[in-house]
Parts: sequence; C-alpha cells; structure tokens
Amino acid sequence: MKNLLITGYRAHELGVYSNKHKGIPYIIKAIESRLIPFLEDGLEWVLTPGQYGVDLWAIEAAIRLKSRYPQLKCSIVTAYSHPEEQWNEEKKTYFQGLIRQVDFYTSVSKKGYEGSWQFKARDELLLRKSDGILLVYDEENGEASPRFIKEQAMRQHLESGYGYVNIGHEEIQAALEDDQPWE
Repeated sequence: MKNLLITGYRAHELGVYSNKHKGIPYIIKAIESRLIPFLEDGLEWVLTPGQYGVDLWAIEAAIRLKSRYPQLKCSIVTAYSHPEEQWNEEKKTYFQGLIRQVDFYTSVSKKGYEGSWQFKARDELLLRKSDGILLVYDEENGEASPRFIKEQAMRQHLESGYGYVNIGHEEIQAALEDDQPWE
C-alpha cells in the first residue's frame, strides 16, 4: 500500500472540544502504532480530509513519524476552501500550523461551503487516490459521520480489494493502558 486514507470521528463526536483533551494523545498513539507496519512495507502518503478530529490527529501522528520514515508524505484535501473560518482561534491556529507542515494541501472546491456535494466529491477523490483506508470508528458506540465513508470504502473493498483497516475503542483503550503505571 503506497497511499493510505486516514479518517474517522470528528472531535465533537468524541466529546472533544479542546486540543488539551487528555484522550487525544492516545488516539494519536493508536494511529502511530497502526501506521508503522504500513511504513515498513513502503507506505508513501497519508491522506486526510482535514476535518477537526481524527483527520488532523492522523496528520499529527504522521508528522511525528517522518523523522524515522523520511519517505512519508502527508496530504490534507478539504471539501471546500478555508474550512477553518468557522472554528475558534485555538482550532484555527492548530489547523494552520499543520497545513504548514504537510507536503500537499488543497481543497476539492475552491469556493466556501455550498453543500453536501462538496463532501461527496472530496470523499470520492480521496478513495480514488488511495489504496486503502485506516478508519477510526466503532459502530458499537452508535452511528456517526464516519459511517458514510465506511460504506463507500467497504463497497470498494468488495469490488476491487481496496484495503480496509479499523481502529476501534479497544485499540485506543489499549494505548491508554500501555501508558498507565503498574499498580
């Protein structure tokens, strides 16, 4: 696999409203641990839709891994231009800091938000440009926005062997437990 799409929950779907949330490092750690085998097998690009949540934490994980895996490149492809305009200052600053560190940043639509068609066009492009998806999503905790891209990825998986890897609650919990001292 050369190009891996990583996406999942939006921050608010996880109850995360600040970059200081104590759960974020464990999500990043779980993503990093899943990326390493792909990197050792020749992964070249991590692509994300750039929404605030798993998408940006995945970019953060990939950027951290670049020192050990210099072949890795990162890409953010948003649905529309300047998605961060509606975000608070903390989130805007975080997003702008990440886009300065990625190797490629663009928007599918060069206009501002116009409709859900922009998200559909973005997802179709990202699925077409990637060999597989790493999805941070746990359906057992209820349906959320990742359900839509999961459905598309599963169709591609069945039709053409598109790669599908999932990170669920158990894996994030394991990252948390690995970090806890023995009692």
